[in-house]
Amino acid sequence: MNYIIFDLEATCWENDRSKPNEIIEIGAVKLNQQLQRIDEFQTFIKPMLNPWLSDFCKTLTSITQEDVQAAPYFPQGVRAFQDWIGPGPFYLCSWGLYDKNQLIKDCKLHSLSTDWLKHHISIKHQHGKMIGRDRGVGMERALQMLHLPMEGQHHRGIDDARNIAKIFVRLFDKLEFS
Repeated sequence: MNYIIFDLEATCWENDRSKPNEIIEIGAVKLNQQLQRIDEFQTFIKPMLNPWLSDFCKTLTSITQEDVQAAPYFPQGVRAFQDWIGPGPFYLCSWGLYDKNQLIKDCKLHSLSTDWLKHHISIKHQHGKMIGRDRGVGMERALQMLHLPMEGQHHRGIDDARNIAKIFVRLFDKLEFS
């Protein structure tokens, strides 16, 4: 069993929810059954519906227009991610449900199967139950609560995946996989 700790970044606009979000970065850490980090994955994704990143999005994520212009479109990027994950067995693990739901939206946008997303846990929600907060807390706050250092740039897929992986390892014995 491998554990795929992943985080996405998506197109975004300040004070404008009328445009659909599209994934612009996939970052992931692969842990084996002994919770050892065995590999990492990172790719930028070129958005199709709104190809130009907003200034807000570029500032929030530090992802540049050049990063996404040189990137593959979602079908090629997600195929590379699936190939990297391998045939399984695996669990996808993210901080909350947003990342899984955004993968589903982008897969549907491109008429791709979502069958590979069925084994998923929200570390955020399980951590929230542990601390008595149904909605959970942000990743940065969870790191502080667990006395784990924040590393890298917050709101970058690969850096957030690395930080979430630290939380995952710390909480592993208390997590429920169904």
